[in-house]
Order: sequence, then C-alpha cells, then structure tokens
Amino acid sequence: MVEDAEAIRVAVESALRDAGLVVSGQRDGRGLEAVLDGFRPDLVVLDVMLPGRDGFALLEVVRRRTDAGVVLLTARDGVHDRVRGLRGGADDYVVKPFELAELVARVGAVLRRLRRVPATVQVGDLVIDADAGVVLRAGNRIELTGTEWRLLGYLAGQRGRVVNKVQILTAVWGYDEYDPNLVEVHVSALRRKLEAHGSRLLHTVRGLGYVLRAESP
Repeated sequence: MVEDAEAIRVAVESALRDAGLVVSGQRDGRGLEAVLDGFRPDLVVLDVMLPGRDGFALLEVVRRRTDAGVVLLTARDGVHDRVRGLRGGADDYVVKPFELAELVARVGAVLRRLRRVPATVQVGDLVIDADAGVVLRAGNRIELTGTEWRLLGYLAGQRGRVVNKVQILTAVWGYDEYDPNLVEVHVSALRRKLEAHGSRLLHTVRGLGYVLRAESP
C-alpha cells in the first residue's frame, strides 16, 4: 500500500488486514522499491499523487520488477488519467474519495483474477464460490442479498478468527460509525439462512464478536 496521506494509508492497511491480507504500508516510491524484492507483493495499491515520482512512474517500476497486480488510487477522475493508468498496466483503479469496502472488494477481485487467492472457500459443508456467485450448504444452494454476500465473504476470509462489530462495519459497509445493531441484524439473517441446512457455523463470542467455523465453540 503506497500512499503519502497517513490517515488514508493507515485506514486502508487496517481494512486490508481485516480482510485477511498481509500488508506493507509505504509513503513514497523509495519505500516501495525498498520492500519490493523482500516483501514480494501479490498486489500493489498505488496512489497516483505521490511526493517525488508519481504513481504512473512507479507503475512502470512495479511492472519491470514484479508480476504483482496493481490497483491505482487517484483523485483524478478524468478519462485521460484512467486510460493512462490502464494502458500502463494497472489492473484496476479507484477514484478518491472511496469507501473502504469498495477498495477491499476490488483488491479481492484483482487477486482472484490473477489466481493469487482461491475463488472457492470451504468451511465444513459450506462452499462459497465467488466466481460463480454460488453458496452451497450440504449441497443446498443458499440465496443471499448483496450485503449478506459481502458479510459472508468477509467472515469466510477471516474464518477461524474472531472479528468485532467495528471490523465488520468497516469491511462490509466501509464505515465504523453505523449503529452496531446493523451488524446484529444482518448476522442474524445470514445465520438463519446458513442454519436452514445444517448446524451452527456462525458463532457469537460473547463480548468479542463473531467467528465463522465448522466446529462448535
């Protein structure tokens, strides 16, 4: 993650880590080049407006030295800059200001296209096929709303780990200021759909949050 604005960089790093990714945050091109070889990223989130060399110049560096995917962050919403970035080898771009949930989703989509993460995740008898847009429980197809899809995808990425309401709000909705009851409502709805075809997978850990796992807590 290369971004000179510390508040944005820290927020994005946190959201990506919450999505189960290992992240190295850097503020400029020198920091990026210093970690490219040792860190060996699968994907670089790269701000266009950086001190020193801008994101377009660093995009060329990333393309020369790695096979990583690249998602550009830009306040420039003109067609020229978008085309320049994509022609330069970027896999996607996100225009500022953006919602964290959208950026995390776009990063995940690029990683799946590059085959850097599995498109199918299994937790017990629950199978989530992101590419096909299918969720199966014991062979039974489960129909989910868009929000339930994002929630289940996030929990599946964190499977086996307890996540709290603020982490869920940030990852799924892009903000941490919503009423925490919003999480409870959607978790309950998702849990009912999952349990219609089997035992409990989505557990509440009192005082801590929620965890998706096959075994009983």
